[in-house]
Amino acid sequence: MIGALLGGVGLFLLGMELLTDGLQTAAGDGIRNALRRYTRSRASGLAVGAAATAIAQSSSATTLAVIGFVGAGMLPFEQALAVIYGANVGTTVTAWIVASVGLKVSMSWFALPIVGTGAVTKLFTRGRRSAIGAAIAGFGLIFVGIDVLQTGMAGIATTFDPRQLPLDGVGGRIVLVLLGIVTTVVMQSSSAAVATTLTAVNSGALTLEQAAAVVIGQNVGTTVTAIIGAVGGSVPARRVAAGHLVFNVGTGVLALLLLPWFVALVNAWVGPGDPSVAISGFHTAFNVLGVAIFLPLTGQLARALVRYLPDRGSALTSKLSRAGASLPAVSVEAARLTTDDVGRATLELAARTLQPGEGAVRGEIDAEAIRSALLAVRDHLRDVRSDPATPEVYRAHTSVLHALDHLRRIVDALDEAENETTARATPHIRALAEELAPRLTVAATWLGADADVPAPPIHEASRALAERRRVERPKTLARIASGELTAQEGDAQLAAVAWIDRLGYHAWRAIHHLHNADRGVAQAPQPPSAEPRDREETDETLR
Repeated sequence: MIGALLGGVGLFLLGMELLTDGLQTAAGDGIRNALRRYTRSRASGLAVGAAATAIAQSSSATTLAVIGFVGAGMLPFEQALAVIYGANVGTTVTAWIVASVGLKVSMSWFALPIVGTGAVTKLFTRGRRSAIGAAIAGFGLIFVGIDVLQTGMAGIATTFDPRQLPLDGVGGRIVLVLLGIVTTVVMQSSSAAVATTLTAVNSGALTLEQAAAVVIGQNVGTTVTAIIGAVGGSVPARRVAAGHLVFNVGTGVLALLLLPWFVALVNAWVGPGDPSVAISGFHTAFNVLGVAIFLPLTGQLARALVRYLPDRGSALTSKLSRAGASLPAVSVEAARLTTDDVGRATLELAARTLQPGEGAVRGEIDAEAIRSALLAVRDHLRDVRSDPATPEVYRAHTSVLHALDHLRRIVDALDEAENETTARATPHIRALAEELAPRLTVAATWLGADADVPAPPIHEASRALAERRRVERPKTLARIASGELTAQEGDAQLAAVAWIDRLGYHAWRAIHHLHNADRGVAQAPQPPSAEPRDREETDETLR
């Protein structure tokens, strides 16, 4: 009996995991793009949140994606709250599937062939087809799990009187709500927890009102995933998690206060002979009521959360959040936007170094802050694994890693004080620096622009520097040979010219990769200046 119950829950959870992961991979960037493009208002955010959760069969996935998008500055906070409201409505779709199909007939006769078909497809195909196979296998496992759950619950119903559980009074209902929260936290899936409750009420192990109170707790318990995802994340991410908690707790309190009337209304609508459908209707009804109350108050809630959770910490890394660790598209996008900010600060610092004084771009971020931010982005991406089956995310991930490497090399080069000193003291080298500085300023401005504008042609500056380096090298060696320069002075000038060349080269490569990351495109054909530098002069090869 207990073994069947545990086995049924396990099969349901495994099926949900396969179904969710498979659908997310097969959909590629569809859900991510929908969240970015169609959440222009509260109403559209509500619709997208409900649809995305119903398709992905996971409110946690939608919530974590929203937390990552808000933390990265990709989604306005008020629209994000509306998406969260919609996700709560969308997650009730699973309950309707279980109540209207899974508990009505024994599905094993066709669920097992579905599992087999999906497993074979997953094992013997690649890419998106393999992901679809995993989703099909997961879908079948869900119904196998429901059948096993019904067997376990039927055994419990014969030995357990639901009247033994508390219900009378506020205290009894709170105990049942806490039970619902605990089951969701333990299972880490509100869908699986609600499915267990539906099976229990269908078999008579719970009364209608008991099941309703447990479902309220399970609806509140789903906020734990968002809270865990926001821990250690950005302030915007914590605001979304707090908004999620306020909505679910507020909706749960309202449903608990109206529980007798809610249950009577839904039961009258559905009829006494179908308790699982009645609970599904109750689950949807109180979430819809919560949306009706909270949606007009979204602006006030957003302002209150901003006031009580003010911005803190480094501005460069404020877009990073741990919430998207399980969602590569979210993590990579947050890393890309952060790398844009770090790149802008790096190029501004390089421009100030090459051309100090009145003409230099102003900035307060120093090399140590930039270096720390670069390390933070690397740490953020350390456990992220993007799948080549979703090429847009995979290519953006690769491009961001390339850009980080080139920005790190720029910061390291800026620590070479002796080259900076030589460049300023030597007129023809100082002229090279003064030519490059405004190009870096333009590139930094491009990284800070919101509009989709073409990348600045900084490769032209890099190509010109490479040519000037080739021209200056034999001239400098000739001066050493004639005694016009000492060997030490000549070596210092050669190193300074190569230093400026490296700054221009790595700036160009960083811009190139960030441009590609913004579009998730394959590497563009390289212009002539992409030929490798002489390793003896620059100690670098093309990346």
